[in-house]
Amino acid sequence: MKLAEYLTERRALVEAALLARAEQRWAGVPARLSEAMRYSLFAGGKRLRPILALAAAEAVGGRPLGAALEFACALEMVHTYSLIHDDLPCMDDDDLRRGRPTSHKVFGEGLAILAGDGLLTEAFGFVAEIGGSVGAALARELALGAGAAGMVGGQLLDLDATDSEETVGAAQVERIHRGKTAALIGASTAGGGVAAEASPAAVAVLREYGIALGLAFQAADDWLDVEASEEARGKRSGGDAELKKATLVSELGVEGAKQRAREHSDRAAGLVESLPKPEWLVALARYAIERPT
Repeated sequence: MKLAEYLTERRALVEAALLARAEQRWAGVPARLSEAMRYSLFAGGKRLRPILALAAAEAVGGRPLGAALEFACALEMVHTYSLIHDDLPCMDDDDLRRGRPTSHKVFGEGLAILAGDGLLTEAFGFVAEIGGSVGAALARELALGAGAAGMVGGQLLDLDATDSEETVGAAQVERIHRGKTAALIGASTAGGGVAAEASPAAVAVLREYGIALGLAFQAADDWLDVEASEEARGKRSGGDAELKKATLVSELGVEGAKQRAREHSDRAAGLVESLPKPEWLVALARYAIERPT
C-alpha cells in the first residue's frame, strides 16, 4: 500500500468514528452549538494527528482500533478547537480555513468560541470513556500536549513575538513551534503507543518522533506560507508576513526554513527505525515536508 492509500484509508476510519461518536453523544447539545461544532470538525481536514496516533500504535505492534481510535477522535477535536480559536480576530484573524469561511465568519465570535470550548471539553469525555490506567495515561498525554505547557503556551509565545520590536531569533521561533504545533503532535504519537500498551521506552521514542515531526511540519508551513498557493493550503497565503509574525522564514529565509524542515524530518525518521513496524511513521516524516505547493 502506498502512503496516499494509507492516508485515505485511515482518514476514512477516523471520519466514520468521529461521525458515529457525534451522533451518539451530542444528542442533548443545543442545535446552534452542535451546528457550529460540526461545521469545523467535519470541514475535510487531513486528520494528520489522529492518523499519527493510529500509525504509532501500529508501529509498536498494536491495532488502530479500540483505545487508539478513541484517542484519535479526541485529538482531532482538540486540534479543531485550536483552529477555531486561532482564526479569531484576537489571534490570527483569518477568514478562510480548509477552503471555507472560518467559524467566526459564519457563526459570529461568541458562538465560535463556544464551539471550540465544546470540542475541547468533549474530547476529554471521549478519553475518559476508555477507562482504567490506559485512559488516565491518555488524558495526561492530551493535557500535556494541548495545555499551558504545550499548545496554549506556545500560542502565547507566538502572540508575544508577533510584530515585536525586539529580535526574536530562530531558537525562539522553534521554541514557539515546539509549543504551538509539536507538543500536540508529540502527544499524538506517544498516545498511540500508550493505547497499544507499549513499553515506556517505546512511548518516549514515539514522543520524541512526534516533536521532531511537529517541528518539521511547522518549518514547512513557514515556507509554504510564502511559496504555496491559497488553493493548495486551504487558507490565506502570505498571512505571516502581513501579521509580522516571527517565523523561520523571517529569521532564516526560505532556504534556511527548508533546510531546517529537512533536518527535523530526517531526525524523526531516524528515531523510529528500530520499532517493530516503523514504515508508516517514516513515510509520514517525509510527507510533512513534501506537501503540494
